Amino acid sequence: MADVSATQLVSAIALAIAVAACSGLRALLPMFLTGVVIRAGWVPVAKPFDFLSTNWALLIFGIATALEIVGDKIPAVDHALDAVHTVLRPLSGSILAAAVLSSVSDPATAAALGLVIGAPTALVPHAIKSTARVVSTVTTGGLANPLLSTLEDIGVFVLFVLAIVVPVMVAAFVLIVSALLLRRLLSRRRRTVVAA
Repeated sequence: MADVSATQLVSAIALAIAVAACSGLRALLPMFLTGVVIRAGWVPVAKPFDFLSTNWALLIFGIATALEIVGDKIPAVDHALDAVHTVLRPLSGSILAAAVLSSVSDPATAAALGLVIGAPTALVPHAIKSTARVVSTVTTGGLANPLLSTLEDIGVFVLFVLAIVVPVMVAAFVLIVSALLLRRLLSRRRRTVVAA
């Protein structure tokens, strides 16, 4: 690990958690936004993660983001995207977490930490989003899904901006929500086991 202060390390880990959480709602928008802030010099990254800010990466992620946002507004396509993104969102979260951690760690360690931090962090918002979509589809016949999708787009953008500005606060929020959901899930599972 590089010679970094505790403050730099905590900030990098917090940013890794925050951007990975963004990936749980949208797989590609956070990749594009991260590339933009790296290009602007607001977030330092080490090789090989600097590829995120190359012209080709920004073009590909920009087009893919537009397709993802539009596709998520179309009934049935949104559920197909969610199925594909069950794999893509943790991958995106891992890459982004590793990228922001590369500024305080060697690339191999950053990649390992990115996987450990990014994948599970991205899965929590993904699970919430998927559950909300199922409830919306069942209760409204899918008519509310485009509205939910638009709110998710706005939420990802706002969460990403906050992640860059106040990463520790965003990470704390994500960790608290994750802990509460895990507690609720374990409580529900215990009740199910006892009832059986």
